[in-house]
Amino acid sequence: MNAELLRLRKWPVLWVLLGVGLTLDLLFGYVFDYLSYRTGSRPVSEDAPLLAGLLPAGVPVTTVEGMPMFGGAILLVLGALAAGSGYGWGTWKTVLTTSPSRIRAFSGLVGALGAVVMGLVAAMFALNFAAAAVIATAESQSLAPPGFADLARTVGGALLTHAMWTAFGVLLGILARGPALAVGLGMVWALAVENLLRGTGNVLAPVGAVADLLPGTAAGSLAGALGAATFTDGGTPGVLSTLDGAQAALLLAAWTALFVVSAGALLTRRDVT
Repeated sequence: MNAELLRLRKWPVLWVLLGVGLTLDLLFGYVFDYLSYRTGSRPVSEDAPLLAGLLPAGVPVTTVEGMPMFGGAILLVLGALAAGSGYGWGTWKTVLTTSPSRIRAFSGLVGALGAVVMGLVAAMFALNFAAAAVIATAESQSLAPPGFADLARTVGGALLTHAMWTAFGVLLGILARGPALAVGLGMVWALAVENLLRGTGNVLAPVGAVADLLPGTAAGSLAGALGAATFTDGGTPGVLSTLDGAQAALLLAAWTALFVVSAGALLTRRDVT
């Protein structure tokens, strides 16, 4: 794991992706909404709820709103690149021939990516609290933090959602044996296939039953259960109300375990050349 952490720390792609993720989170979570509030481009009746979401007490909901839209995509790309690039660079061949166990080598990658996910979630919440504090001070509003239970649920949901998408990316990277195809497949699945299946499910019940079990449905439903407004209610695209919070969390955990086990099985059983 230490070797993988060292590799990831010295990998410019990691910092670019994390920087993009944090920038998008800040822009769509706070900057654009605050500019809208200050310029008066929204109806007066929406000003108070809009400002409330930009204060420290609203950080949990504001943070989860961005997870289905771009948070998962960033982590999916990271997982696909981290696992798939090892084939193009010959890294997997070197690691697997020098490591006493392929499972141990794979566990190092999973552990390192898990640490990255935790670091990203911590940085995201820290950045959002800082932005909310600045806005609250500028508007002479309360700096009261959110309740501990709400914050803990949101942090847990963010970790679970990001872990699932990262594991999906790792599986695609190992399955495709390269980063480019893995990233392409992941984007097509997350942005097109799932949406098409959910749309078709509105008219075909069997397809709808399958669509309710998809990874994106679970991630979007968890965000909705944590307080984010669904897209049909004027919220962020990707936020759903298909499943309740417990169902979504269990399904996300199941998908994460399936992706990790499948990726490990492929890596340990196939020839890496």
